[in-house]
Amino acid sequence: MTPLVSRLSRLWAIMRKPRAAVGRGHRRQAASQEGRQKHAKSNSQAKPSACDGLARQPEEVVLQASVSPYHLFRDVAEVTAFRRSLLSWYDQEKRDLPWRRRAEDEVDPDRRAYAVWVSEVMLQQTQVATVISYYTGWMQKWPTLQDLASASLEEVNQLWAGLGYYSRGRRLQEGARKVVEELGGHMPRTAETLQQLLPGVGRYTAGAIASIAFGQATGVVDGNVARVLCRVRAIGADPSSTLVSQRLWGLAQQLVDPARPGDFNQAAMELGATVCTPQRPLCGQCPVQSLCRARQRVEREQLLASRSVSGNPDVEECAVNTGQCQLCLPASEPWDQTLGVVNFPRKASRKPPREESSATCVLEQPGALGGAHILLVQRPNSGLLAGLWEFPSVTWEPSEQLQRKALLRELQRWAGPLPATRLRHLGEVFRVYQGQQPGTCKGSKRSQVSSPCSQKKPCMGQQVLDNFFRPHISTDASNLNSAAQ
Repeated sequence: MTPLVSRLSRLWAIMRKPRAAVGRGHRRQAASQEGRQKHAKSNSQAKPSACDGLARQPEEVVLQASVSPYHLFRDVAEVTAFRRSLLSWYDQEKRDLPWRRRAEDEVDPDRRAYAVWVSEVMLQQTQVATVISYYTGWMQKWPTLQDLASASLEEVNQLWAGLGYYSRGRRLQEGARKVVEELGGHMPRTAETLQQLLPGVGRYTAGAIASIAFGQATGVVDGNVARVLCRVRAIGADPSSTLVSQRLWGLAQQLVDPARPGDFNQAAMELGATVCTPQRPLCGQCPVQSLCRARQRVEREQLLASRSVSGNPDVEECAVNTGQCQLCLPASEPWDQTLGVVNFPRKASRKPPREESSATCVLEQPGALGGAHILLVQRPNSGLLAGLWEFPSVTWEPSEQLQRKALLRELQRWAGPLPATRLRHLGEVFRVYQGQQPGTCKGSKRSQVSSPCSQKKPCMGQQVLDNFFRPHISTDASNLNSAAQ
């Protein structure tokens, strides 16, 4: 069981409950259902889900803005040169990763697709170095779709702990169950059907599985590919916008090698992860630098700055030079000489993270010999931190009276009648607990309660929290430590 620690909880309340009334609440499911969580991916070595979300835009949308040929590939010869150079580099420089070995060695197409699917979901907003051990452990425990389909959600969450976004693991298992129970154990074979039939599979993930596992000639765009394409074609506009996103997907589809689509897509992602990185890219090691418009722009600006030539240097640039091209750098953010190729793409403006406040109650059931049980409840099956366990909590209310009533209703729904007189405000989040730990007295100015360090004896609520969070040490271990001293 995993207590909730990720949300911002403003209130701790402690209540003691007679033994008989607590047990009934553990088997109830929360009644309220939240909307399905949307996930985002962004990391130089990760699979950003922003592209999956953007991909859900209708593909038939007509782009009204004209696009200069400067941002496109001019002919078949240029596309062929790009493919050849990128794949040749990939064959020599690709990293040895466990999911790539499985995809190359696995003969069964369904097991191959499953292996790719797991890796793509794990790599969402998580670095490759972190994913390797998780992926290895996952495939050892559940080597087939059938194995994963038969696992429990608690097992999935336990193995997923540390990768974040638990909903990804849950949807992965939901998809495995659907394949086993409704599709005869066979994975959909195309990007279109993968996205249509499997929960949590967006355009990027579907394209990756279809191209790597089944050889479908479909392009993909994740954060790494978007960065490579933006630099190769000098696209400085926001890559998360609908117009630019659709243009990037079009370029990816134009470039993908029909003979080796899976290798090409992985090569483009590998280039962005290891060479064409967000900061300090290794342009000297780039296999497609001769086709890179961003590199050409750097050379042009250097020539102009050196004043070694008269007039404009013979370097191609966007014909729409009046600030009207919607793929060029925005007029409000012109070329920055110090950034070089990192001018492309410019970072999209991000919305500030949403802050969600809640009131949380720790309900203790006194036990024999001084022991106690603490009530944990399971969150809804969808929404934020779906299916995880937490102290009973409710949305933050503006007044203490309303907060008390809301907490009582939630507690009574889980555990039956409770006395309102024992419910009282203790403090903010984990600071009440942390304040009692060694070395945590300093720097506690943000606490909304008096410093527990000044108390001679911990209060009742403090004792409950201490008992819950204190590491459990076996008697044998204690004896061994005593003997060692």
